[in-house]
Formats: sequence, C-alpha cells, structure tokens
Amino acid sequence: MQRRVRKAVIPAAGMGTRVLPASKAMPKEMLPIVDKPAIQYIVEEAAKSGIEEVLIITSRGKSIMEDHFDRAPVLEQKLQESGKVELYRAVIESADLANITYVRQKEQKGLGHAILCAKNFVGDEPFAVLYGDDVIISEEPVCGQLIAAYEKYGKACVGIKEVPASDISRYSSLAVQPLEENIYAIDNMTEKPQTPEEVLSLFSILGRCVLTPDIFEILEHTAPGAGGEIQLTDAMRELALNRGMVGVDYVGKRYDMGNKLGILQAIVEVGVKHAEVGEDFTRYLKAFVETL
Repeated sequence: MQRRVRKAVIPAAGMGTRVLPASKAMPKEMLPIVDKPAIQYIVEEAAKSGIEEVLIITSRGKSIMEDHFDRAPVLEQKLQESGKVELYRAVIESADLANITYVRQKEQKGLGHAILCAKNFVGDEPFAVLYGDDVIISEEPVCGQLIAAYEKYGKACVGIKEVPASDISRYSSLAVQPLEENIYAIDNMTEKPQTPEEVLSLFSILGRCVLTPDIFEILEHTAPGAGGEIQLTDAMRELALNRGMVGVDYVGKRYDMGNKLGILQAIVEVGVKHAEVGEDFTRYLKAFVETL
C-alpha cells in the first residue's frame, strides 16, 4: 500500500557564496522577504502541503534558524503585555508550523550527500525535498502539487520548468514525454550538460522533489559528479532509468534566494502584495520608477 507523504527535508547547509558579504555571518536562508526570513516561506509551504515532520539540513554557523523556529518566552510575554496581539500570533505561528528537527552536514559534499544525511529521519517513507535556496510563491503550494502527482502515479516526482537554452548548462536537462496537462513522464536526465548532445530538453528540475526511500541506497553508491560533489540528479537519473519518474511543470513563481537579483525580485514582488505595506510600497515604486 502506498504511504502518505508526511515528511520533508530542506537542504540548507550551503555557504551562500553568491550573496556574500551578506551571508558571512547570517545564513542566506534567514535573509528577509519583507517581514519573514526565506526559510519560513519554505517551511510554510511544506506545512500547507500536509507535511508534519520537517528536517532541515544545516551546517556550522546556522543555529540561528533553530532559534527562529523555537519559542521565545520573553519576547512573547512582552508582546502580550504591550497588547501587540497580531505580532504575538505571528511569533507563535512560526514556532508551530511543523515538528522541525535539524542535522548538520559536516562536510560540503553536494546536494546528494546532504539528502543522504536524512536517511535515518526518513526511514522507509516517501518524502518531499524543498531546496533551501528556492522560495516558490503560489496559491496551491508546489510541494502539494507534487504530492498529488506522486499519489496518482506512484512514482517519484520532481518540480520542473523550462529554462533558457543559454542557461541549461547550469541546471539539469530532462528527457520528458507528456502524460497530461502539465505532467510529464521522465526516463532520463543529465546534470549540467556541457555539450549540445547532452541536452535532453530545456526542462530542468527547479526547487522541489518527492522521492521514495530507495534513493538512499542509490546515493550510497553514487560517485562524485559535476563539481566533484555527490549530485542528487545523478541518483535520480538511475531512479528514472530503472523505474521512471514524473515531472510536474508546477504553477508558481520561483525566486532564487542564493542569487542577489532573485532576492531583490522576491522582496519587490512579495512586497507589493503584502497586506500591511503593499499599497504604500506600490505607490513608492511607481514614483521611484518615474525618476529612472
């Protein structure tokens, strides 16, 4: 019997070199999008998708993430005493999104190695992977879109999008066949293709996966690939070749929070829709654009 997806893994151990010096002392996952850190948007997406247990893969210097999702009794008391009810609720909500645990990736050996660190947490259950660099804003949580596809087809799923041909060498390339609407069958993939012959399509894995626990046995025997790291894509390729996978061209806007432009885009586009400051921020932006 197919088991329900109730666990999620968020790899968040990277050093954030693309956004230095901001990430020198503060994890890039804690960079704010208006009034919440990026990592909270990702945990919220998991929770809205029915995820109950979350494992965040961290590294040295990232314990601030644990503090963020913990209770803060002194702060909570002061907010209550000051009558700041909405702020109090916001602080409480961040601590009650899911049961969150943490494990450190002690060596930077790639995304595949980071996922392997979650083996004991996952056990023999299917699980979602939400990449720590990728905040995706959508009406229906993207993690939930993938879970629905997994439940329908019974195969591991990846969130996919087409990328420009000029950028495909920085991503993965997937061999896809249409199944229905925005869902595709995947039977092969290449990580960071460097020649035209290696490009299978312009569809690439971006930000989200639902994997079956047999991925761990594959990862344990996966040799270092691109960049000398253990690549999750290499392990998923074996899964795709042997069992097939499903790709979901998800509905949602992805922001790369490991990229300076992506951070700015997220702040602006989320900011104009923010319930508290959206209208004022939009007026400011319109006036500012007139000065350019």
